[in-house]
Amino acid sequence: MSTAVDTLLRQKVQEGSLVESIDEMTEGYKRELTHIVTVSGDTELLSAPAYYYAARKAPSVNSMISALAIIQDELSHAHIAYRILEELGVDRDWLMYEREPHEFRYPYAFDIPLDSWVELCVANALYDQAGYTLLGDVFEHTSYGPWKRGLVKVSKEETFHLLHGRRWMKKIVDSGDEGKQLVQQAMDWMFPLTVEWFGLPDDLKTHTTQLEYRMKGLTNDQLRAGWMDEVIPFCCSIGLKLPVHRNGDDSAWELEYELPLRFDAAEKRWLWDEHIGWDQVVKRWKARGPRNEAMIEQIQRSRGDFSWMFKGL
Repeated sequence: MSTAVDTLLRQKVQEGSLVESIDEMTEGYKRELTHIVTVSGDTELLSAPAYYYAARKAPSVNSMISALAIIQDELSHAHIAYRILEELGVDRDWLMYEREPHEFRYPYAFDIPLDSWVELCVANALYDQAGYTLLGDVFEHTSYGPWKRGLVKVSKEETFHLLHGRRWMKKIVDSGDEGKQLVQQAMDWMFPLTVEWFGLPDDLKTHTTQLEYRMKGLTNDQLRAGWMDEVIPFCCSIGLKLPVHRNGDDSAWELEYELPLRFDAAEKRWLWDEHIGWDQVVKRWKARGPRNEAMIEQIQRSRGDFSWMFKGL
């Protein structure tokens, strides 16, 4: 389609019109929608093996069931995104089973193993709050009608996930000094990773097409700030220490370290004195982390030929 048609589409969606089918899209709109929905679907899909790895350490049958319910929700959220991608002409078998591990697009944080029930609960509180922040923005602002309607279910379930994490964090902290120390140790490496979740700072972002097509409404820094407004007061209320403070006019949270930093994935620790460039962070994201290949293998080995089940029927 011509540039004039694309300009008209951008104008219409900025005025509040919804796109309902592929026939109404320009190639640029379709390309950007495919990208953002792929990231969303991959994030939901990869959260399942990431959470399952730690869910096996649940302290009771009831807590295991709660964790498995969250994992089931995440898989259903991925299904919603992948169905949308199918409608955009993307093959779902290719999406799940034929891509190489490094080709999946999801936050780097999921590549760092969650090794305990404590880390799973902190992940629910931090990572699922990040997902809720991102998808809540999409739900409120997206110009693509089918995705907006699909996110009604997702939003409600993500609320359950993050509240599950908060309740367990408070329960573990209240159990005594040892529990509080375990939660603090998890926060020490997971909080900065979730700060990274929202991508490059606005002053380094050169790609604003998703905002122009109204696929989301807020910038990376605005989303990051919204996430901090939700998680930091809760963490402080249960006595955790975070490397943040309020700015001079008490209007926003400021980090007490300069982004970005080097991260030791094997040791799960930040090297606070080793400042690096964002290009090095992007390189780390693209290279993926320690759990990437194992998680993709867990997903892709579920593909098989089940025709033998139907012989003789």
